[in-house]
Amino acid sequence: MGTDCLGLVRGVWRAFHGVEPTALPAYTPDWAEAGGTEQLAEAGRAHLVPREPEEALPGDVFLFRFVSGASAKHAGILSAGTAQSGLFIHSYEAACVVETRLVPWWRRRLAFVFCFPNVSA
Repeated sequence: MGTDCLGLVRGVWRAFHGVEPTALPAYTPDWAEAGGTEQLAEAGRAHLVPREPEEALPGDVFLFRFVSGASAKHAGILSAGTAQSGLFIHSYEAACVVETRLVPWWRRRLAFVFCFPNVSA
């Protein structure tokens, strides 16, 4: 049994901040498309601190869009380097957590960067 990308970010939140700030709604495969909004980014803005991609530091949360113009629906955490050249940790539903290089394919899909609250730059 594994975790998905949101479970990974939530687990890091719990490790550093304790109880999560809000309960999650029921999950459906089309959750990002159903509301027509940037639900993941809105949650990031509500509970994390926005950061410009060029200011990203290890530990920051990345949100990706798989399709241009679609809602961001994948998350990862920068583990080393920068948003231009680094590594990030992410996971897919029921799969292992992996560390992946930020190759051009991923960099083109990077939509939002956030840091956890109370983390100094």
